[in-house]
Amino acid sequence: MARISPLVVLPPLAFAAVAGMFLWGMGRDDPGALPSAMVGRQAPAVPQTTLPGKTQLTDEMLRQPGVKLVNFWASWCPPCRAEHPTLTELSKRIPVYGIDLRDIEANALAFLEQDGDPFAAVGTDPKGRTAIDWGVTAPPETFIVDGDGTILYRFAGPLVREDYTNRFLPELDKAMAAQK
Repeated sequence: MARISPLVVLPPLAFAAVAGMFLWGMGRDDPGALPSAMVGRQAPAVPQTTLPGKTQLTDEMLRQPGVKLVNFWASWCPPCRAEHPTLTELSKRIPVYGIDLRDIEANALAFLEQDGDPFAAVGTDPKGRTAIDWGVTAPPETFIVDGDGTILYRFAGPLVREDYTNRFLPELDKAMAAQK
């Protein structure tokens, strides 16, 4: 009787394990979504610094009545530039607060001067410590926050096209309806 070498069995087992992981991933509700441990929790502290001439973002602002957005952005970030018109439109409906992430102050100011400033208040996070506290992986990321300062939803990526209309807007509408 011939013995089967363990080396012959290993490749099919490895393939089956990888295929199983792919099948599990495809069956999730939103396989592209990154989970956030912050949803349902109080918003972490915001930075105590701002850009010259801008209103300082404060923790109290996040606990004022009504839905608001907190957007992590940077002037060096192309997707942030792509979503900027969307933030400008949203700022006409609800407060949008910005946290400038790992940016050069002069570049951030030039960006807001050139493209407009949709932010009701701004914090600066030059070392990225606040972003870590919020669970930000890379800008842009936008958080929907309720009147108690609780994070209701986290959107990673630019607020543009189908992702904006199909994923972000329904969550924003749901948050706005719950606040009424």
